Amino acid sequence: MYQHNEKQLKIEEFELPFAGELNKENRWVVLNGLIPWDLVEEEYLTIVSKKLGAPAFSARVAFGSLFIKSKLNLSDRETVLMISENPYLQFFIGFSKFIQKDPFDASMLTYFRKRFFAKSLLLINEEIHKREILQKQSNENESNDSDSDDDNNKPTPPFESKEAEDNQDSSADLEYLEIKKKGKLLLDATAIPADIAYPNDIKLINKARERTEKVIDLLFPETDLKKKPRTYRKVARRNYLEFSRSKRRSYSKIRQYQRKQLGYLERNLRSITLLLESSSLEILDKVLYKSLLVSTEVSRQQREMYDTKTKRIDDRIVSISQPHIRPIKRGKEHAPTEFGAKISISLIDGYVFVDTMSFDSYNEAGDLSRSAENYKRIFGYYPASIHADQIYRNRNNIAWCKARGIRLSGPKLGRPSAAYLAELEHHKKEMKQDEKDRIPVEGKFGELKRKYGLDRIMTKLAQTTLSAINFSVLVANLGKVCRFFWFLLFSCIKSSKNDLFLCCDYSEV
Repeated sequence: MYQHNEKQLKIEEFELPFAGELNKENRWVVLNGLIPWDLVEEEYLTIVSKKLGAPAFSARVAFGSLFIKSKLNLSDRETVLMISENPYLQFFIGFSKFIQKDPFDASMLTYFRKRFFAKSLLLINEEIHKREILQKQSNENESNDSDSDDDNNKPTPPFESKEAEDNQDSSADLEYLEIKKKGKLLLDATAIPADIAYPNDIKLINKARERTEKVIDLLFPETDLKKKPRTYRKVARRNYLEFSRSKRRSYSKIRQYQRKQLGYLERNLRSITLLLESSSLEILDKVLYKSLLVSTEVSRQQREMYDTKTKRIDDRIVSISQPHIRPIKRGKEHAPTEFGAKISISLIDGYVFVDTMSFDSYNEAGDLSRSAENYKRIFGYYPASIHADQIYRNRNNIAWCKARGIRLSGPKLGRPSAAYLAELEHHKKEMKQDEKDRIPVEGKFGELKRKYGLDRIMTKLAQTTLSAINFSVLVANLGKVCRFFWFLLFSCIKSSKNDLFLCCDYSEV
């Protein structure tokens, strides 16, 4: 049944559901107790000066705002608007009362990202995982009624210090070493696309030409020259539009237009050199000065590729505004080449750890030993098995794993021996199971790209791009910790419906 009502509701008549206090079961209240704010503050103070400059926003405001942006996959402006509208978000970033205005300008998020380096976020990520593991151990110990003598037979707990591991007896027998290896380490790598237009040589040269024309317009009034150097900007623009609108582009036609655009760009650079004899680059702002340096390098690279008739050059620039971006060959059917950072991750019990981040293309097979050593540093022992792509299964990695008793997934290299063929069915089952065990790392990439914004990074600087990637990984891990918390909470509800928070303290989870 529907009752018709045309009365317009006034804002004064709207009733708030929480009646003056926040709901303790709200997700942002729960997340507030899961983040190691003390470590966040410690890492934040390594960047922000305690004495110089204007008073900075607190570490909680900076970290919490970036966390909200990654968690909800919002833009910078939408993040500020969301915080100004939601009292739970304002509590999450440390406000003591609700304010009905923007807490800060959206441009501050760029400075917040600069204040959290990748190394700091990796430490915070490990600390979150450490607390979750310790909470699991605490719950297991409470439910275990075994005698204290049985505790001496337990394997080394996670997060044993590296010094303690190094001081152990190196002459331990094989059985002892087998106890020290447990768990599965999943490895993979992917490219994180940046927000740039798909580059082509002529479009890139045209962008560089336009930037150099702006430099000439600014430098000429500061000189004593009576006649401004000619740029042929109208002719060059018309020439570029003819090429961009053409549907059929033969190899000879591309080279023809490329030669013309290169000529315009090189002429502008020579004119700038002439103008600098009686003027200075100090009148240029940082953005335009950086564009001039990038345009000079673009001219050199494009001229070299044009003269040698090649399409490859070291450290190739594909964007004027983001010169740190490099083409990453991935071999995918829908996108054989991607433009952005390349990352290698380790997936351990559903938690993501970033091992390598680089804007240059690299062979991820070299990260296997580093990832395994990082696993040992965190847990105190090596993994029992490593599950990775075929690219990781080279002779060096196989030998490294064999020396430490670690099983590396995948088929045996070279011609199979008679003993291998005799147990072929067993090996087929094992390889099939290894492929199933490796599925979660592929699914984690999909989750990070669909849910946490890694399908396209919108930041423009190299440092802020790496920070955004690490924040997305951290938010994904905290989501898993939060699910574990709700599991504990529902366990408490089942065991004791009268008091929901007896066994779950937000400050200690």
